[in-house]
Amino acid sequence: MENKKLMEFANKIRKDILTAVYSAKSGHPGGSLSAADIFTYLYFEEMNIDPQNPKKADRDRFVLSKGHTTPGYYAALANRGFFPTEDIKTFRHVGSYLQGHPDMKHTPGVDMSSGSLGQGISAAVGMAISAKLSNEDYKVYTLLGDGEIQEGQVWEAAMLAGHRHLDNLIVIIDNNGLQIDGDIAKVNSPYPIDKKFEAFNFHVINVDGHDFDALRNAFNEAKAVEGKPVAIIEKTVKGKGVSFMENNAGWHGKAPSESEYLEAMAELEKEGAL
Repeated sequence: MENKKLMEFANKIRKDILTAVYSAKSGHPGGSLSAADIFTYLYFEEMNIDPQNPKKADRDRFVLSKGHTTPGYYAALANRGFFPTEDIKTFRHVGSYLQGHPDMKHTPGVDMSSGSLGQGISAAVGMAISAKLSNEDYKVYTLLGDGEIQEGQVWEAAMLAGHRHLDNLIVIIDNNGLQIDGDIAKVNSPYPIDKKFEAFNFHVINVDGHDFDALRNAFNEAKAVEGKPVAIIEKTVKGKGVSFMENNAGWHGKAPSESEYLEAMAELEKEGAL
């Protein structure tokens, strides 16, 4: 897919993120917006998936380890055709199948229920091991937050992935630099992230998470790696696309007011018209 089309989908996903959180009057816009380009690339370019057959046996698997960023996840799934985009407005409502965290039993396209930070990567490692044991060639992708990797379970999973030479596993780090309490480097620094994954026998790629050419090169490189799991560390901007949300930790888990929502949507509308 051409970059222009990917950018159009990313813009639409950002609008749907805001609509979801505004409609629910709760949710996590900051980390969803920083990962919008990642979601776009995975679901519109990278992964072997079929919205008409969400459970097909040979599909690539995706685990949203930073499970609170479902506004971005659901927006990508909806725009890819797994369910109607108008259902985004039911996000977090009573009775909606679009819960605050992913639910594999009720939401089409969701491969793993997640939400407790640090645990999603463990599930992804298990899926990758299962593929190896069954001689299946699907890939397993998992998206983690950079604050999330302060969790010890992440490194236990990484140790096993490296030990088992899981070259069908691609771990993506959304390195937007902020978590709920502020700058990750001040809260509990995980840096250097790349050296840590290398120590666990990962092939590591550092990339601009908002550049589709760079993302394409990174994922092509990842797919060519043999004998090692891959960690793609994507430098991103929290709140990307909305000026007053960018690089602002206060928008980690806060819904916009009506005026803020309209202002943000107008910014994205203008950006999409360029």
